[in-house]
Amino acid sequence: MKFSITLLILLMSSFVGMAQQADVEMADQFRADGKIYVVISVVLLILIGLFIYLFSLGNKISRLEKEISKKA
Repeated sequence: MKFSITLLILLMSSFVGMAQQADVEMADQFRADGKIYVVISVVLLILIGLFIYLFSLGNKISRLEKEISKKA
């Protein structure tokens, strides 16, 4: 258990170090062209659509569970 926690901490620290050293040219170019806002808005629209779908699916499932519990 102690070994796995130590390993997890070491892996996480190496990911943080790599993320700080990374220089992403594509993101810099998108920012320079002003297209980063388009990318962010598309990602937000997709996430909002997924959340709405999951919320409606949860409502349908709870409604079906209520119908099943009434029959039983």
